[in-house]
Amino acid sequence: MAFSSCYYRLENVYSSTLFTHKQSNANGSALSSHLASFSAPSFSPSVFAKLSISKTSLSRLQSPFGSIRASSSTAIAEPEGIKINSVPTKPIEGQKTGTSGLRKKVKVFMQDNYLANWIQALFNSLPPEDYKNGLLVLGGDGRYFNREAAQVIIKIAAGNGVGKILVGKEGILSTPAVSAVIRKRKANGGFIMSASHNPGGPEYDWGIKFNYSSGQPAPESITDKIYGNTLSISEIKMADIPDVDLSSLGETKYGNFIVEVIDPVSDYMELMEDVFDFELIKSLLSRSDFRFTFDAMHAVTGAYAKPIFVDKLGATPDSIKNGVPLEDFGHGHPDPNLTYAKELVDVMYAENGPDFGAASDGDGDRNMILGRHFFVTPSDSVAIIAASAQLAIPYFKSGPKGLARSMPTSGALDRVAEKLVLPFFEVPTGWKFFGNLMDDGKLSICGEESFGTGSDHVREKDGIWAVLAWLSIIAYRNRNKKPGEKLVSVADVVKEHWATYGRNFFSRYDYEECESEGANKMIDYLREVISKSKPGEKYGSYALQLGDDFSYTDPVDGSVASKQGIRFVFTDGSRIIFRLSGTGSSGATVRMYIEQLETDVSKHDTDAQTALKPLIDLALSISKLKDFTGRERPTVIT
Repeated sequence: MAFSSCYYRLENVYSSTLFTHKQSNANGSALSSHLASFSAPSFSPSVFAKLSISKTSLSRLQSPFGSIRASSSTAIAEPEGIKINSVPTKPIEGQKTGTSGLRKKVKVFMQDNYLANWIQALFNSLPPEDYKNGLLVLGGDGRYFNREAAQVIIKIAAGNGVGKILVGKEGILSTPAVSAVIRKRKANGGFIMSASHNPGGPEYDWGIKFNYSSGQPAPESITDKIYGNTLSISEIKMADIPDVDLSSLGETKYGNFIVEVIDPVSDYMELMEDVFDFELIKSLLSRSDFRFTFDAMHAVTGAYAKPIFVDKLGATPDSIKNGVPLEDFGHGHPDPNLTYAKELVDVMYAENGPDFGAASDGDGDRNMILGRHFFVTPSDSVAIIAASAQLAIPYFKSGPKGLARSMPTSGALDRVAEKLVLPFFEVPTGWKFFGNLMDDGKLSICGEESFGTGSDHVREKDGIWAVLAWLSIIAYRNRNKKPGEKLVSVADVVKEHWATYGRNFFSRYDYEECESEGANKMIDYLREVISKSKPGEKYGSYALQLGDDFSYTDPVDGSVASKQGIRFVFTDGSRIIFRLSGTGSSGATVRMYIEQLETDVSKHDTDAQTALKPLIDLALSISKLKDFTGRERPTVIT
């Protein structure tokens, strides 16, 4: 067995080398909706001849990337032509899921049984009726290690009695597209292989999460069970089937188990056409006096941008930037903010920049919206979409059912809900908290300040959706404009909104990869501060209205989420918030949020950092952040 395993390593090295070569010769063109430029790695027949071992035999052994240590496995079942092996294993530390699944460095997932343990622990945590003979969806953002991981997940799913898996071609499916496919195909759930906006490549990040039958991320009741089962796991149920060819559309049967490779774009495109008026958007994108650009950041939305924006809506091909998904995102950081999407920012702030610019992140669930020389904060973005949705977006022709935001997101959306007399909810960070409200018919539009915006069309935040929503608003506002007339711009829309609702100056300071010990000590210190604080207490020129560690009781199922962020809320509506992010793969990310409402229109053009400086200085003083973390300045300011 050791001898054969050695040769399997050679096969993987050869496969990786071929893919790297292909990637390095990418010409930068956008993918077609069928991802025609992708192909599965091929192998030289001479390799197998020299090794005197068949490719089929090799495929039944496990790669050194991780997955399964199969040398002592035993057969445990023979269900209709599939041999199922029981692979002995033991618990591995550090498999507790965060707000968006399990995220670690790639090399961690490459350890023997690391990924396999978590996948098996998931099946051990689900009621059998949620997957036995059922339908699951599998996709991801195309990052490094997804190809190997997909094969492991497929084999363990078959080993646990799943009837069929739908897999995006080449393993590609954006996070919102997975949710859309689950809902359209009435699947039992789905796996998403992604570390979202985190960097990709051999030295960087990988992640996995599970979404339930409504398309929403698994609730904490399930993720807690998964973690519990990772602490006691002793076997992995593994189907003895060959690796699946993910490069061609169609079905492959292994006994009573079916794998269907699907077009990653078609179901999602169909949904977008139901939500939006594509003819209205096309009328804007086809105008000679309107220029549009979209930066896919070499991430998953590169697979969606050309089919949707170019082929369907008439944008010019050169409007798509960085449109080929790459395993390492072109050595970039696929996080659509002012720091990491600098290429787009430079284009939009050039002397004669485009009228509208947007970007999305690694797995396609985040977005950034820009006008010419103008940045739209995510907090303002969701508020403006909500205020305009009934007029500009057919899906909301009867009006939104309700609005919601994450606790750290600014209060701009609150003011829209108040004016439109709509139910409003403030939830912890994490999209799963919106899902229950949507399923119960209480919520239509929601957002997070972390560049996530969405609605109940799926159960994930959705970057492409947000871009189409903004294009719908701009198109609606310019629907009667004749050639040569001045168009209503992104900046015009935002400033009109501020004039009506007031401007919520808002900024977030991220201190990434801090030492966990110091970051946790800072949060403990702040908890002690708020436990002793009283309403009316003075903090500089601000008077405290409320100080707490945010807790949320779900109005649908009664579940409680506690310790969700330290809040200092002042009597003038200003807020300072501190929390530790659960989306990193190492260390701790400290996030500091600053907000202040300004109703004086004459002050709305003030730079946010200038307007917020007194609060920022106060926040740094209250938290003793520099003392606890050693950080002089944040990694990212948004």
